[in-house]
Amino acid sequence: MSKTVLITGSSRGLGAEIARTFAKDGFQVVINYYHSQEKAEELVAEIGPDRAMAIQADVRNRAEVDQMVQQAVAKFGSLDTVVNNVLINFKFDPVAQKLFKDLTWDSYQEQIDGTLKGAFNVTQSALPQMMAQKAGQVVNIGTNLFQNPVVAYHEYTTAKAAMIGFTRNLAVELGEFGINVNMVSGGLLQTTDASAVTTPEVFDYIKQTTPLRKVTEPGDVAKAVLFLGSSDQGRGLTAQNVTVDGGLTMN
Repeated sequence: MSKTVLITGSSRGLGAEIARTFAKDGFQVVINYYHSQEKAEELVAEIGPDRAMAIQADVRNRAEVDQMVQQAVAKFGSLDTVVNNVLINFKFDPVAQKLFKDLTWDSYQEQIDGTLKGAFNVTQSALPQMMAQKAGQVVNIGTNLFQNPVVAYHEYTTAKAAMIGFTRNLAVELGEFGINVNMVSGGLLQTTDASAVTTPEVFDYIKQTTPLRKVTEPGDVAKAVLFLGSSDQGRGLTAQNVTVDGGLTMN
């Protein structure tokens, strides 16, 4: 029986690459989007409408999330893996990034709601299905910036840092139900919509200071997410934060 993965914010960028990677591994794929309906539908057509579906939902809205999970299970019969990937209203722009003294709490709250509240809603909504199956995987998308803030993206990095606590607490609680919870923290990706405004100087600095002498690509991260999100490959790992950045940061 085919397994099903739900990936938030997966109509484009890293999320879309994760969706393609899981589809190539035989998963049925639920593509969540907020605004990018056209891109989501194009991705469904690429994967195949018998193996993929696009669902609009704001992950900050619990009612919409619950409806999305119900639709996914109704179509595919199971929900085996959740990837909390969504990124709301943030660009990796080192020029436009405000200094801490100029930020408001609203800037932090927006990222906390998009990242942490979104992951809370989606994971909690998916849990009854996973617990009934006595198996499941949750993979949260983090960032290497809370280990090495090359650029001080205060509000984004703080929200992502909270995800490591979220991940490890869930892993402790859900292990007895056969549910693995892990995190994948990529480096700055070249190139997604969010990093399109990143200056060449930043990319060059990362390239020169990374052992592999390359900037991380979406496919690098997607392969690690698949490893942790597949019960066959990542079953022995839980509560881990796997950093995929070519060795730029070392735990």
